[in-house]
Amino acid sequence: MDSWIFHSPIFEFDGTKPSIRQHSAWKGHAKFAYDLVQFVKPKKIVELGTHFGFSFFCFCQSVKDQNLSCDCFAVDTWQGDLHSGLYSNEVFDTVHEVVQKHYQREAKMLRKSFDEAIENFEDNTIDILHIDGFHTFEAVLHDYTTWLPKVSQEGIVLIHDTEVRIQDFGVYKFWEGIKQQLPSFEFTHSHGLGVLFPKGCNEKFKSVISDLTNLQNHYSKE
Repeated sequence: MDSWIFHSPIFEFDGTKPSIRQHSAWKGHAKFAYDLVQFVKPKKIVELGTHFGFSFFCFCQSVKDQNLSCDCFAVDTWQGDLHSGLYSNEVFDTVHEVVQKHYQREAKMLRKSFDEAIENFEDNTIDILHIDGFHTFEAVLHDYTTWLPKVSQEGIVLIHDTEVRIQDFGVYKFWEGIKQQLPSFEFTHSHGLGVLFPKGCNEKFKSVISDLTNLQNHYSKE
């Protein structure tokens, strides 16, 4: 059985656009995302809410380094919202520039709303789904519910900002409920990241979860 490995990757996008890491609320999860892809070896990754692309590029880097046959989809309108603020085409252009320079084979950008983009995917085909869109309880519940049929039988759902309790952020409320119902674990650093197995946790991952404290301690130092 495969073992979980702690890698020390070089993220190529850091050399091109270091500001992406500097301004990301996701940077504490970079190595976990990389190692997760190395362990799971997915065939399809979908990210809902990409902004400047930090988490997305972490997935892409891992796919690239392992030469996986995997498509990585970034779904975003790149117009912003009330939580991230509204922004110009500069954000989309930055992500596009990095994709063209480093991840042309791995990355696919879908400039659509989440509800529009869902038609691009067959049921039971997404191995890793990362939900990081609008952060109200209603929004994350809608995103999870509508996209769940697209997740594969051993698929994993990542949910960011599970520790944020300001304004009308409601991801933590969603997470508190769903983690009681389904196999899951979480990281509380870097705004919180929930790791959910909505259709069941396979044997391969059960061995990883059995040493969960070590996993959490390792990545919380990032």
